[in-house]
Amino acid sequence: MRQIEIRQLEYFHSVCKLNSISKAAAELHVTQPSISIAIQKLEEELGVQLLDRSQRQIALTDEGRIFFRCVNDILMRIGDSVNEVKDFKPCQGGSIKIGIPPMIGVFLFPHIFAKFREQYPEIELVAVEAGSLSIPKLLEEGKIDIGIITKASSSLVLETQPITMAQLHVCLPHSHPLNSFTSIPFAKLSGQPFILLKEDTYNYQIVMNECQKHHFTPRIIFSSSQIGTIINLVEMGVGITFLFDAIARKYPAIKSLPLEEPITSPIFLTWNRKRYLTSASRAFIDFISSIHLNLE
Repeated sequence: MRQIEIRQLEYFHSVCKLNSISKAAAELHVTQPSISIAIQKLEEELGVQLLDRSQRQIALTDEGRIFFRCVNDILMRIGDSVNEVKDFKPCQGGSIKIGIPPMIGVFLFPHIFAKFREQYPEIELVAVEAGSLSIPKLLEEGKIDIGIITKASSSLVLETQPITMAQLHVCLPHSHPLNSFTSIPFAKLSGQPFILLKEDTYNYQIVMNECQKHHFTPRIIFSSSQIGTIINLVEMGVGITFLFDAIARKYPAIKSLPLEEPITSPIFLTWNRKRYLTSASRAFIDFISSIHLNLE
């Protein structure tokens, strides 16, 4: 039996991930026929069909789905092995991909980035913006090294470490009638036009759960991952939103008020316990454990 090459697995993995041979070819900087031939030979070697080519869009067969999970694990293990060997070098540099929700990117990550760069100027931090509900999957798939999330994950492969707390405030234009309250009963928000973060954020989930708890369906007129856009719309009187108090205080153009029943959210650092942690990633985790995050 001819040995399967890592290159074939990488080609197959990229096609599955992108659902396209042409996109995989562009990502890997090879020709489309090279990928097609490599996958056909892989299928011949395995004696099964991995891709269903009868449809317009490429899809995995049942055998292909099983094989993809195995290949994903194999390639992650190879990557971990390479990183572990590289860690024997005396150089203390490296790169860390960190998954960051939109609100964390605005009010928490700049503090972390600035302090970490002072202490470890040779380590590169690469921010990957994603919601707290998407970051655990990115960690499991090995697409990021560390995540900062506003909801503890139930995943058995993830390790979590609390780093700070934040409180959710209602943000309104200064002319809004509810500004007469010192704290706002959530039921008073029924019928208000909501401007929310995207559905993969814990912020969105919290708001929807509160609406359900108070027996009303929110009137969502706009959603975005851009905090600046949301704040501008609130300032213009288009609607109301919900942001962490530390963010809202930075924008005097809008009014922020606590809820009558406060909603607090712990913020966690998380990583995949089944993957090898590079020395750069361990340095980042140790650094977060050692500092006090002043979010005022």
